[in-house]
Amino acid sequence: MRTNMQAYAEEDKQFIRQLIEITEKTNYIPPELYSNYNVKRGLRNADGTGVLVGLTVIGEVHGYIIEESDRLPTKGRLLYRGIDMEDIVKGCQREGRFGFEETCYLILFGILPTKSQLDEFTQLLNRLRNLPDGFVEDMIIKAPSNNIMNKLARCVLALYSYDENPDDLSIENVLLQSLNLIAKFPALIANAYSVKRRFYDNDSLVIHAPHPTLSAAENFLYMLRPDHQYTRLEAELLDLCMILHAEHGGGNNSAFTTHVVSSSGTDTYAAISSAICSLKGPKHGGAATTVAAMFKEIKENVADWESEEQVDEYITKIIRKQAFDKTGLVYGMGHAVYTLSDPRAVLLKEKARDLAESKGRSKEFALYELVERITPLVFNRERKSSKVMSANVDFYSGFVYEMLGIPMDLFTPLFAMSRIVGWCAHRMEELISGGKIMRPAYKSIAHRSQYVSLETRDDHVHPDEE
Repeated sequence: MRTNMQAYAEEDKQFIRQLIEITEKTNYIPPELYSNYNVKRGLRNADGTGVLVGLTVIGEVHGYIIEESDRLPTKGRLLYRGIDMEDIVKGCQREGRFGFEETCYLILFGILPTKSQLDEFTQLLNRLRNLPDGFVEDMIIKAPSNNIMNKLARCVLALYSYDENPDDLSIENVLLQSLNLIAKFPALIANAYSVKRRFYDNDSLVIHAPHPTLSAAENFLYMLRPDHQYTRLEAELLDLCMILHAEHGGGNNSAFTTHVVSSSGTDTYAAISSAICSLKGPKHGGAATTVAAMFKEIKENVADWESEEQVDEYITKIIRKQAFDKTGLVYGMGHAVYTLSDPRAVLLKEKARDLAESKGRSKEFALYELVERITPLVFNRERKSSKVMSANVDFYSGFVYEMLGIPMDLFTPLFAMSRIVGWCAHRMEELISGGKIMRPAYKSIAHRSQYVSLETRDDHVHPDEE
C-alpha cells in the first residue's frame, strides 16, 4: 500500500496536494469558537478538571482539592477499589511476594483475596496462559509486524474467531473472556516481539511457551529472554510496574474508550482492541517511549549532565520548541490530574534509584532527577505561569525498562499487559451499570449551501468562498 508521496506519479502528486489543501481547509475550526459555544475541549473544564461523564467503583485518581471553586494542589493518591495503591505495593514488598495477581483480583472483584483465593486465582491464570493451537504460527509468525501494539490489537481481534461464544454479553461469559485475555497478554506480546526481531531485525526466532508456575512478570521475562534467565530483582521491578499501571480510573483515554465502545453492545475483543489502539498514542501509553527518546537527545546535547546551567539551557530550548520534537513539551512532566506528585512515579523512582546504583548508572539517574527538578522552574519562567508540575509515571518507567534490558518496542505493550486488567473491569462495570450508549453532542457550525450540478461547478472556487 502506497502511503509515501514519493511513490506516486507527478500528476497524482499534484492532485493529492490539492486534496490535502482542501482537507486542511474544510476541517479547520477557529479556536475562539470553542469558547464562544462553551465547548469542553478534550472533555475538560476551563480549570483543567475533567467533565463528569460517569461513575465508577473501580479506581480513583486524587490529585487536587477543590476549595471555594479553586483547584488546590495536593499530594497524589491512586486507589484501587478504595484501597491506596501504595499500601498494596508496600504490603506485597514487605511480605516478599509478587503483587500483580492480587491486584488483578482486587480490581476485577472489588475485594482483597484470601490466601487460598489468591492461590486458586493465580493457578487459574497460569492454566489459561497458553495460546490456542496454531495461533502463534497462523496469526503471529505468518503476519509479522514491526509495531507490537498494532500486532497486539490484531491478535486480540483474531481471538474472536477462536471463541465458541464471542458475542455473548452475559457477565459470566465476559468474565471468562477477560480472564483469558489477562492471562494470554504476556505470551501475545513476547511472541509478537520475537517474530518482529526475526523478520525486521534479522535475529534468531526463539518462541517460548509460558511456564505453568511463574507469575505474570516472571513469565514475561521467561518468554522474552532466549535463555529464560532473569533475576529476582528484575522480576520484582517488572511486577511493580505492572501494579502501578493496572488501573487509573474511568476517565483515562483508553478506559474511557472501553466504556464508550462497550456501551454500543459490541464484543469483548472489539472493545479491548479499541483500548489498545487508544493506549498506543504518544499522548497516552506511548509517552514512556517518547521520554526515552527525549533523554537520549538530552544526553547527546548536554556536555555536563551535572551542570544545572547546561540542563536549564537545553530544557529551555525544548520548551521554546527549538529542540527535540519541536512541540514545546517536556515529556513525562505534568499530568491531567496529579499536581504535587504522581504516586506511581514516587514509588518507581525509589526502585529506579536502587537499580541504577546496582547497574552503575547513578549518573544517569541523577540527570533524570535534575531534569525533574528544573523543568517546572523553566516552564513557569518561559510561560509566565505558576502551574504546579511534577513527574508522572512515564518519566521513570522507560529508564527502568531500559535498565531491565527491555527494548523500547515493548514499553507501551508492557503498559497494555498491565492495563488490560483495568479495561476488563471497566467493561464489566459498563455492561452492568451503564445502560445507555454514549452519545455526546457536537454542534455543527458548517455554513449552509446549495447543491450545485456537476456541469456548473467551478474548480477554483471553494464553497466557503462563494
